[in-house]
Amino acid sequence: MQRSMVKRTHDGTRAIITTVMAVAFGVFIGISLPSLHLPKMNFSSALGHSFDVPIAEIDRFTADLDKAQSISESSGSGTKRIEFLGSMRLPKMYVSTNPPGAESLPAGIVVSESDFYLRRLWGEPSEDLKKKPKYLVTFTVGYLQRNNIDAAVKKFSDEFAILLFHYDGRTTEWDQYEWSRNVIHISARKQTKWWYAKRFLHPDIVSAYEYIFIWDEDLGLEHFNGDKYIKLVEKHGFEISQPGLGANSGFTWEMTKKKDDREVHKYTEERLGRCNDPDLPPCAAFVEIMAPVFSRKAWRCVWHMIQNDLVHGWGLDFALRRCAQPAHEKIGVVDEQWIVHQTIPTLGDQGESDHGKDKYDAVKTRCKSEWAEFQTRLTNADKGYLKGFRRSMRG
Repeated sequence: MQRSMVKRTHDGTRAIITTVMAVAFGVFIGISLPSLHLPKMNFSSALGHSFDVPIAEIDRFTADLDKAQSISESSGSGTKRIEFLGSMRLPKMYVSTNPPGAESLPAGIVVSESDFYLRRLWGEPSEDLKKKPKYLVTFTVGYLQRNNIDAAVKKFSDEFAILLFHYDGRTTEWDQYEWSRNVIHISARKQTKWWYAKRFLHPDIVSAYEYIFIWDEDLGLEHFNGDKYIKLVEKHGFEISQPGLGANSGFTWEMTKKKDDREVHKYTEERLGRCNDPDLPPCAAFVEIMAPVFSRKAWRCVWHMIQNDLVHGWGLDFALRRCAQPAHEKIGVVDEQWIVHQTIPTLGDQGESDHGKDKYDAVKTRCKSEWAEFQTRLTNADKGYLKGFRRSMRG
């Protein structure tokens, strides 16, 4: 019994000592904590979000956001909330799935695409648009062709947004037409439609539109209807297309000439020796550059192939098949909705004489040289790809 009492005494003493030591250690940590560096916690998610900040800062930021919400609800005015949000200390964010350059933004505020929808300066943004056009039609124009463009624009319903690129600098004169006040006007003197397309029709800007028309100004649309054209394009699954060209269209390839006995066509026969493969241009997988129509998907590819300095677009027609596969099925000509290419040399009229050549010849010479240069660049790019492919195969 005496030994049992001694053991209980020792156990009690040990428990007291342990408790005292624990309390002392806790006091020491509490005193020292302000001088210690708080560890940073890195939180990542499958969505690519990460915070490389102390967890206490995340808690503070969350509390500040809740406070901002309560300020807005209690005051009934957004001014105090805006002032509070503007003065908040922000945590360091990194969202890897955001577009390049926007990784420091929360994903919910990132808007990576846009459109050409015209909006009001008043009212609620959600009430700005009575209708969102599904398709985009662009014409590169000069004022001298105003009557032709007036007739052309009327062939498109309100399902189509209209964008005019002005190469002669004359824009306000178009206000004589009522429709002109509801379209987009972009002006840069003496520039081509492919120059405009590269700079103003980035795929992220026109992503709201299912099809993009990039057309010349000298097209006769008497036998054309935009809505009916779209229905045929969708019916036959074309990613890249153009209307058939009527008999009065001047020189053109056989592939783009209108066929009288069908809705569309994907193949044709050319002069002997022009087509080494019936599935390849110019006997298939081919449209010309005066009136092409691109699906949203195809345009995202084609835009990247347009060269900044090769402004006439010569050579693109033979390369378009790279952006719609299988090309002999996805590229075609719509015969039932056809146009006339009037072949008015308005662009040549914007040129200047050069090295003894008049302005028309100078522009034509530039077109031909650009064609050769584009082919050289495309060939070199193919060689570079194949060289890299072989290197990777060798390990």
